[in-house]
Amino acid sequence: MTARGFIIAAPRSGSGKTTVTLGLASAFAARGVGVRAVKSGPDYIDPAFHAAATGRPGLNLDSFAMPPVLIDALAAEAAESADLVIVEASMGLFDGIVGEPGRTGAAADLAARLGLPVVLVLDISGQSQSAAAVVRGFATHDPDVRIAGVILNKVASERHRAQAGEAIAALGIQILGSLPREGAVSLPERHLGLVQAAEHPELAGQLAALAERAERHIDLDALAGIAVPMMPAGGPAPLALPPPGQRIALASDVAFSFAYEHLVAGWRRAGAEILPFSPLADEAPAADADACWLPGGYPELHAGTLASAAQFLDGVRDFARTRPVHGECGGFMVLGEAIEDAEGVPHRMLGLLGHATSFARRKLNLGYRRAATLAASPIGPAGTQLRGHEFHYASVTQQGDDAPLVELSDGQGKGIGPAGSRRGRVSGTFFHVIAVEQAELE
Repeated sequence: MTARGFIIAAPRSGSGKTTVTLGLASAFAARGVGVRAVKSGPDYIDPAFHAAATGRPGLNLDSFAMPPVLIDALAAEAAESADLVIVEASMGLFDGIVGEPGRTGAAADLAARLGLPVVLVLDISGQSQSAAAVVRGFATHDPDVRIAGVILNKVASERHRAQAGEAIAALGIQILGSLPREGAVSLPERHLGLVQAAEHPELAGQLAALAERAERHIDLDALAGIAVPMMPAGGPAPLALPPPGQRIALASDVAFSFAYEHLVAGWRRAGAEILPFSPLADEAPAADADACWLPGGYPELHAGTLASAAQFLDGVRDFARTRPVHGECGGFMVLGEAIEDAEGVPHRMLGLLGHATSFARRKLNLGYRRAATLAASPIGPAGTQLRGHEFHYASVTQQGDDAPLVELSDGQGKGIGPAGSRRGRVSGTFFHVIAVEQAELE
C-alpha cells in the first residue's frame, strides 16, 4: 500500500491548522480511510492528538534536523501503512530559519522535496477580497511549492464567504471548504501548547465534533482528489539515533511524554526492547534494563508527586550506579537537585546531577540547535554531531559543578557554548535530539 498525501498549511500560527487537521483526520478515519498524520517540525503535543484522531502513531518530519535521506525514508514508511497521509505544517508555510536551501525547517521544504500539494487554511476574519492577494502571494512565492486549494476559516456570513471565495477562485485555485466563525471548536492550551491529548477529559467528543464540522463544511472528496501518490520506500529508514542500549527503560506518563516516535521506532527496528515505566505511578526502571531514558514533558506540573515517589527515585539512583541514565529537558530537570514549581515551592529531585531549576523564574528558550558531544553518553560517542531543538521556560538557578555534556550552537551555527551535564553514568541536557548529522547516517 502506498498512500496519497497533502499538506495542511497556513500563512501564520493561529489560523486553525491543528483543528482543521484533526477534523479532517477524524472524518476520513470515520469513513474507513487509513490515515497517518504527520507534523512538520519539532513538536511533541500535536502528534499525540494526531494519533488519537487516526488510531496510528504520530510522526514528525523536520527538514532542518533530519537529513533528506531520513525524511524520504520516514515519509515512505508512513505511506506504506496508510491510505492517506496528512502533513500539518507548523507556523506559516514558509517559516523556518535562514540557512541551507531545503533545510530551513519550513513545511515548504517538505512540499518541495516530497512533491506534496498544499492546502492553505486561511483565517479571513477582518478581510474579504484581500484574502485573494494573500493566496496569490503564497501561490507564486516558490515555484517548487504548489498551492492546490484553500479552506476558508472564521467565515462570518454567506456574503463574506462569497466575496473571499470568488476572488480566490478567480486565481484558478480551488475553494475546498469554508468554516463558519460560529460553532468553532477549540482545544485547551498551556505554556508549551495544547494540553496533552492524554490529559484531555473530552477528547473523543471533541474529535467527533471536529469530524462532523469537517464533513459539513469541507468537500472531503475534492480534498482527497488533490492528494498525490507518495514515493515508495527504497529501503528501511536509517537510524536517527542509535539505541542507547538493548533493553531501554523509558519513562512514560503525562510528566514524561516528549519522546519522538521516529527515535523510539528506530530503536525497536534496530532490535532494542522498550520497557516503559511511569514515575508518576511510583514505578522504577526495569531491573534488567541496560539503559534508562527520561524524556521531556511536564515534570514541573507534577513536582510534588515526583518528589514523594520513593520507589521511582530510589530505583533510578540504584540504576545509575551501574548503568547509563540520560534525561532530556524535563528529564534533565528531574535528574538535578530540585525543581521549583510555578508557586516558588522547591521539590527535591534525584540529585544525580548538581543543577537546580525553577519554573517560577520563567525564561523562554526556543529554537533549533546543533550539538557536538563532549563525552560518550547515551546520545552518542564523544564528537557525535547532532541536530535538534530546545523549547522550555525553566531557568537554571543552580549550575552545579558537573562537566558539560555538549557544545551547542544555534540552527545557523552560531556558538552558544557548553550545555548539559554529566557525572559518572548520568547525563542530561535541555537539548532534544532529533537526528545525528547526515554524514554520520551514511
